[in-house]
Amino acid sequence: MFAKLARTGLLIAAIGVAGCTDSSMKDFAPQANKPLPDKILASMKAKGMTRTSPVMARIFKEEGKLEIWKAKTNGRYDLVASYDICKWSGKLGPKYTEGDRQAPEGFYTVRPAQMNPRSSYHLAFNIGYPNVYDRANGRTGSHLMVHGACSSSGCYSMTDAQIEQIYAFGRDAFQGGQTEFQIQAFPFRMTAANMARYRKDPNYEFWKMLKVGYDNFEITKVPPKVDVCEKRYVFNQVAADGATFDPTGACPATTQPDSLKSAFNAYQSTYEAAFSGAVKASVPAPKPTIAGIKEASIVSEWSKKRARGERVPIDPPSFNADGSVTETARMGRIDSPAGRKMAALDAEKAAKQKAEEQRLAAIEAVKAEKEAAKAQALAEKEAAKTAAETPVVTATVAPSEAAPAVETQAADAESTATRLKKKLLGMFGG
Repeated sequence: MFAKLARTGLLIAAIGVAGCTDSSMKDFAPQANKPLPDKILASMKAKGMTRTSPVMARIFKEEGKLEIWKAKTNGRYDLVASYDICKWSGKLGPKYTEGDRQAPEGFYTVRPAQMNPRSSYHLAFNIGYPNVYDRANGRTGSHLMVHGACSSSGCYSMTDAQIEQIYAFGRDAFQGGQTEFQIQAFPFRMTAANMARYRKDPNYEFWKMLKVGYDNFEITKVPPKVDVCEKRYVFNQVAADGATFDPTGACPATTQPDSLKSAFNAYQSTYEAAFSGAVKASVPAPKPTIAGIKEASIVSEWSKKRARGERVPIDPPSFNADGSVTETARMGRIDSPAGRKMAALDAEKAAKQKAEEQRLAAIEAVKAEKEAAKAQALAEKEAAKTAAETPVVTATVAPSEAAPAVETQAADAESTATRLKKKLLGMFGG
């Protein structure tokens, strides 16, 4: 019994420490032991690579790509596979603080203990955030992964089929003796055109620093030696005898092979000419980027409230160029007593607001009815007044016209009397 428990304990320890031993993969996570497809193995062989030769990865956010590079027999690396990133969270720009939902940018190191064959996200490996540079600059965060399940809150998420292959590249390299592999995470391919697009971005100086490492790899096709001093990255620099790189202290005196200096200067001359041309050219509009620690802080606070189950907008707030903050009106889920209490208070507030709006609407309706009645009464009064002031038209005869008529009537009356008198006299012999 004791022996059985001991074996079980050793297997669990292996998972926790290395995460990629044969026993742990076969017994607990068979998906972590799947071999690379024959097509990829054939491509590697054609390029002078072995299954267990050293590996490195490059990530490009804007393009949504994760590249796997492997060392050839001559020591230089070549691209062997490229995958569409299923999902990454946040915006272009580095991760600043725990909860800002930013996927990191920079140069990171993965060792065997960071491989997780039993991840809740199918398979995963921790990219090593925060690294020395991040810690020197006070940046915080944890559990930043490349994993499966296509779901991200600050990580780089792949499909399950993709992560099986990506995980296998790292597993095989460790089995071949590589003790760690490098991940280079960039906001975009650091071409002259892209750098010109983002030259006014608040993250531009940080990206210029990353570009030095990017350029060193483009020139040599070997992962650059990465150190940190004065809170900044330095690449392919060799400190003088006895000197060391202090992440927050002054950079020591360093040397670099003349061949690398010459190659880098030539590369930079070509780049600067292309950059000048790109500044004048019409280029696509930049993508949204994080506005530094201020935006990271408000998103982090949103994340904390959400983690507590409070009722918050379904999307994190966004910092605008003018300093204002935009929040979506659509609210997220409620999954705690605190969240339900907030929802009840919000509902009560909304009901009161609606009742008040209805009361004001009723008052306005009564007021409008009274105004209409008043207007009608006024209109009737005005109509009556107008009727009273209008003169009655009657037939009149001017005095000059009336006199002849009177005279005519008198003459007619006299003539009639004369005729009647004569008639009477004739009847009685007069």
